[in-house]
Amino acid sequence: MGNVAVIGGGAAGMMAAVAAAGSGHRVRIYEKNEKLGKKLYITGKGRCNLTNACGTEEMLAKIVRNGKFLYSSFYGFSNRDMMAFMEENGCPVKVERGDRVFPVSDKSSDVIRVFSRKLETLGAECCFRKEVEDIRVSDGRVTGVVLKEGKKFVAADCVVVATGGISYPVTGSTGDGYRFAKRLGHTVTKLAPALVPFEVKELDVARSLQGLSLRNVQVRVLKGKKVLYEDFGEMLFTHFGVSGPVILSASSYVADPLEKGELVLSIDLKPALDYDQLDKRILRDFEKRKNRQYKNALDDLLPSKIIPVMIERSRIQEEKAVNEITRGERRQLVETVKDFRMTVTGMRGYEEAIVTRGGVSVKEVNPATMESKLVKGLYFAGEVLDVDGITGGFNLQAAWSTGFVAGSSAAAGV
Repeated sequence: MGNVAVIGGGAAGMMAAVAAAGSGHRVRIYEKNEKLGKKLYITGKGRCNLTNACGTEEMLAKIVRNGKFLYSSFYGFSNRDMMAFMEENGCPVKVERGDRVFPVSDKSSDVIRVFSRKLETLGAECCFRKEVEDIRVSDGRVTGVVLKEGKKFVAADCVVVATGGISYPVTGSTGDGYRFAKRLGHTVTKLAPALVPFEVKELDVARSLQGLSLRNVQVRVLKGKKVLYEDFGEMLFTHFGVSGPVILSASSYVADPLEKGELVLSIDLKPALDYDQLDKRILRDFEKRKNRQYKNALDDLLPSKIIPVMIERSRIQEEKAVNEITRGERRQLVETVKDFRMTVTGMRGYEEAIVTRGGVSVKEVNPATMESKLVKGLYFAGEVLDVDGITGGFNLQAAWSTGFVAGSSAAAGV
């Protein structure tokens, strides 16, 4: 029986520990927090979007950086395997819009409870409030870990680094894994917040619309005339700019260009209608309200909160009777609805980022086993790797899959 040390009790760490303990080895999770899954607990607003039910090839396509690296792990432990794992261990799941998978209970605590029970059943030991300070290596092979408290050395045949990134640092994600990796000769690529809200120049507009959530809108991010990102979904106005699923996903694609200068966010508020169809729709609305003023004629078309902004941007006098509005003015309104623009000036920081972009270079990790190519018996799993995807359960599936492969491989390598 071998000893496997798992550093980090988040999604990847818990799965790695389950996989390793399931092979009959002595497994210890070292977790600096007082409980497992602290970051997992707050994901999906506490509901835990634990995976996505789409096909594996589509899932790989949703990984923004280094998707090919996850090919073996996504097929080795798939989203279907994860859903079956939850069901078999007493946590039924459901599929919602966008193929997002949640526990039926809508409680992330139920997901964590599944792992707590499973680890206990398999005899894995969870060492809470135990921070690992260093990983010891001799002759190119892992020998164990050094705990911060008392500088105590604990022997281990294999070590799985599942420390997460540096997003949501209050949950304990403080970049320890990057430090370990660098010290052992690994390359850590440039780190940045990912899946993070945008800050905009038009703060007066954002603040006047604060709290307004828009569904089924088409969002494009432009640099000049070049479209950097385009998708359909939900977004939210905030006191600093914009957020919501479609914005968070956009952030992963436009981070580099944004570092070089401002970008344009174009929102199509009525993507189901083309310009002519929208013009006819507005004409019908105006016909119904032909004796009203313009400012009182847009209730059926737009949420009330955005109407004053649209009136201003369409440059039509708010007191004007709708039966006096010209075809040209109506066209201005159509343009405003189909191309509502804001200037993106930057992104929020790690405190609001869902994941970290960058990490341990995947060129130095075996994709079939998650073992380091530089140090025998050293494995990496989850967000610590230079892999990140868009919102919708893809990052958590990457954590489950790489965690399972790392834990299984560590157990086989003991």
